[in-house]
Amino acid sequence: MAKPPKKVNTKRAARPKRCTYTSTFNKSWDRYKRAGVRDMTAASDVMAMIFQGKTLPAEYEDHELTGDWDGSRECHIGGDFLLVYQLSGDLVTFVDLGSHSELFG
Repeated sequence: MAKPPKKVNTKRAARPKRCTYTSTFNKSWDRYKRAGVRDMTAASDVMAMIFQGKTLPAEYEDHELTGDWDGSRECHIGGDFLLVYQLSGDLVTFVDLGSHSELFG
């Protein structure tokens, strides 16, 4: 007689992701929020998708960076409004926010 299958312990789960912000990101966020010229709701929505581990739609042009920004990723929130972030295990670090010229000179 075959043994019944073992019960799966549903009480065990992976540790949830963590999120952190650099001081540069916080300053940029506050500056754009005060200015009111960029859609910060869209930025927040993209950040939530990244935090949840979802694949960003192609319209965000998410890609890895190289050179001085090696290890970081960048996505386009809208037009020339970019989000730079890093993924490391269960940690998401939001690095900076801004235009191409502000971020990359």
